[in-house]
Amino acid sequence: MLRAVVTTASTGQLEVKLLEAETCERTDLSDEEIEELGGEDVFTLGSENCPELNPIAPEQKEMIWGFGAFVVLAICLRFWLFPKVRQGMQARYDKVQSDQESAQTLTAAARADVAEYEARLASVRAEAQQKVDAARVTLEAERSAQIGAANARISEQRAAATAEVDTARQAAMGDVEAAVTDVVSRATELATGRVPSTSVVQSAVGSAMGAGTGASS
Repeated sequence: MLRAVVTTASTGQLEVKLLEAETCERTDLSDEEIEELGGEDVFTLGSENCPELNPIAPEQKEMIWGFGAFVVLAICLRFWLFPKVRQGMQARYDKVQSDQESAQTLTAAARADVAEYEARLASVRAEAQQKVDAARVTLEAERSAQIGAANARISEQRAAATAEVDTARQAAMGDVEAAVTDVVSRATELATGRVPSTSVVQSAVGSAMGAGTGASS
């Protein structure tokens, strides 16, 4: 069995030497147990008191400590860490559900507001269209009334103008008839040497002028 011997050189550096040993050291036994077995001399290489050690095999106390640590860790996980994690997950789930319900509520409220706005907009448009139609009917009635009044005034003015023209014509015809009567009477007197009857001349001139007026009309 090799034994490591550590020495200090003159330069101050540590030197490790491996020496072949005839006995082994039992660090797993106390001094009383070693004395009961016969002292350190009984721990010769190859004997039952000096078994071949496995460097990777854990000792019993290491297994006990490892198992105890695992049990403590499992207990902490079960009764402290897992409830905390579960509470956190449940709180997160509840918050997500609450946020989702709030979002659905806000969405429903927004849709209701949009529907109400569209209904009000349709009502306002219908009311505006009714007012436009009423204003159009009123304007059309006023326009028809104004056109009728203008036509009536034009007819009255035309009738008045026609009456004035007729009156002027009658007056002019009287003057013309009188002038023609004088001319005819003078011409007849010059032609026959006698003064014709005024009534006869007026009747003849009136007949001639009446025939001429009828033909010109």
